[in-house]
Parts: sequence; C-alpha cells; structure tokens
Amino acid sequence: MNDSVAIIGGGPAGLMAAEVLSGHGVQVDVYDSMPSLGRKFLMAGKSGLNLTHAEPFEKFVSRYGNRKNEVEKWLSDFTPDDLREWARGLGVETFVGTSGRVFPKEMKASPLLRAWLKRLGDAGVNFHLRHRWVGAITAGDGGGSIVKFETPEDEKTVNADAVILALGGGSWARLGSDGVWVNWLKQAGVKVEALKPSNCGFDVTWSPHFRERFDGQPLKSVVLSFGSFHQQGEFIVTKEGVEGSLIYAASAPLRDAIEVNGKAVLELDMTPDRSHEWLVERLSKPRGSRSMSSHLEKTVGLKGVKVGLLHEFMPKEEFSNTERLAAFIKHMPIPLIATRPLDEAISSAGGVMFESLDDHLMLRELPGIFCAGEMLDWEAPTGGYLLTACFASGRKAGNSALAWLKDHQ
Repeated sequence: MNDSVAIIGGGPAGLMAAEVLSGHGVQVDVYDSMPSLGRKFLMAGKSGLNLTHAEPFEKFVSRYGNRKNEVEKWLSDFTPDDLREWARGLGVETFVGTSGRVFPKEMKASPLLRAWLKRLGDAGVNFHLRHRWVGAITAGDGGGSIVKFETPEDEKTVNADAVILALGGGSWARLGSDGVWVNWLKQAGVKVEALKPSNCGFDVTWSPHFRERFDGQPLKSVVLSFGSFHQQGEFIVTKEGVEGSLIYAASAPLRDAIEVNGKAVLELDMTPDRSHEWLVERLSKPRGSRSMSSHLEKTVGLKGVKVGLLHEFMPKEEFSNTERLAAFIKHMPIPLIATRPLDEAISSAGGVMFESLDDHLMLRELPGIFCAGEMLDWEAPTGGYLLTACFASGRKAGNSALAWLKDHQ
C-alpha cells in the first residue's frame, strides 16, 4: 500500500494515529505549527504525568458525562490497561498512586515522548514543524485532498489520500491549541460547539482585605457540594477567585450554571469530619476575652483562610449565634461570577460535534478527513481521563483512516 495520510497536530492523538498507520505501510506525514511536538503533553508532565487511572472500567467511562457512549467506543479498543502496556513497550514503567492515578515511574513526560518519536521516526513517519494549517482542504483531481500550510519560508501545498485533524482544543494557545480551526470547519459545513473552559478556575468578588491576605492560600480537607456533585479535596484561593483540583472536578456543572444563571454558588463543608451538633456544643463554650478568631481555633480548630471565609461571607451580627456559625462552617456559600479565560483552562469543552462525524470519526461533510483528540465535543475531569481518551481517539482515527484507504484503493 502506497497511500499517504497527512496528520495535522503533533499531540498524543495525532501521534497515536501516526503509529497505527505507519505500522501498515502507509506514508505518514505529521504537521505541527510549533517548533517541536507534544508541547502541551510535556507541560502536563511537569507536575508528574498522569497518564490514566486504575479504577474499574465501568466507573472510568462514566467520567465522560453525556459523551460517555461515544468515548466508550474508543476506550473499549484501547483501554487504560492497554495504555499502560503501550507505555511499557516504550520502556516506560508506570505505577498506581494512592488516589488510583497512574504515573510513569520517572514522573516525567519527556522520556516517553522521546522514545515514542524515535519509534515513529524509525517507522518512517515524517515530521514537519512550523507548518500552520490555514484551513484550506480541497478535493484533489485524482482523489484525496489538497492541504495548504503556512511555513516560515512560504506557503506549502500537500496532497494526501486521507487527512486526520488532531488540532487540540482552545486552552494554552501558546503551546499550539489556539482553536482557530473552529471557523474554518464551520465554513466547510461542520457543526462545531463553541469552545469553553473545562477544568478551570472561577472568579469571585473578594473584598480587598481577603484578596490581599489569602491569595495563594490552600483550602484543605473540605467538601465541595454543588447540585449532585459532592466531593472532598482541596483547592487554592487566588486574587481573582478559586482554582485547583477540587474546583476543576466541579468545573463543568459550575460553568454550565453560570452560563444559564449568570452565577453559581458552591457550598463548602469546612469541617467534614465534624457534625453540626459537635460544632454547636464546642462553640457554645465561653469565649471570655479571646477574639472570635482565637475562639474558633481553640474550640473547633478552624483558622487561617477558613476563618477568613467566615468573615467574608457571614453577617457580622450572626457570629454570636452558635447555630448560625456552625451552619456557615458546614455550608459555606461561595458565589462564583465567571469562569477564568479559556486560555488559562487545563482543557476545553465543545468542539466538533459528533453529529458531524460518522461512527469512524470521519467528517460527514468532508469524506476522507477524520478528527481526533480534544478538538472533539467531549470533556473529562483531570485524573488521566483526558489523556487516555486523546490516545484512544487517535488510535480510532488511525484505524478508521486505514480502513477507508483500503475501501478506496
């Protein structure tokens, strides 16, 4: 087979598609706008590359919300266990952390990416850096597609029998995922849901005193509740609002509520291991000459930013009412007014709608052109779910392109 495939985007989805195709004698060319490949992947690995998660498969696929059925199809063919085995084949051993998250033993992305790129290069994959797709894909006279790129030297035209788009979402534009492809595909008749922040922080209108005093302070061992979401963890107060793992986990329903209502009020239990009744009993002890802050610390162990939140949102006159004080400690309301900008988010929601794709991730409006990765309309929390689905979708797109090429020889 002498078919050729152009893959636009050199992240995990694009590279996985390249691996599938190169293993079947296809000429594969990967194009990326950046000076090097996998930049967002490398950034994700700076804090210890969370490749996947070790929880049971049924629970794993439930993390993809209303796109569970679509994503499960990819994951059934390339499971989290398959991903770990694949990494082992590149010489990268993994381990399961206490939270169930799976990491490389070296806790870095760079050794895996280096080994992977070498294997792809050895398999004949060609890499073309600083090649920015300008949105033009036209049908070639003899079949296939003509794709145009801008390079530092000039404009370049490429002929390919099939094309895989793995362009990423809209977050971290400086690493290559700038979302400019949205309008290009819309103009071609593809249905695209607007890109939105996912796994993101939120704005809170803090008082100047609170903002200056508690910026950067962690809120640990709290339970965040919002609608059906109820999870223990921690997050960080920032000058703008809140961010961190627990906030990211709840970001989808919080974001959606802000879109509908203009705000969302999350609720914090700041003493999840203590009951309301225990708090009332302890707080009822005589305060004497102690300040309220000292009293809270002495009686119930509350201090720092948690006490700051009480002063921020609880009416001053209610501090003397132990029932109300205990209620605020167990149900602290924090009003969120906006999501942080898309470019700050870890990932993005929205993208190419599944209604515009067939079951093989091929665009219905553009035969022979496939999509993979974060540019599709799905989202997932952090914890290895994002990367796993990107890898799996790239594998799906690669196999689909391979089958399409065989049918169109």
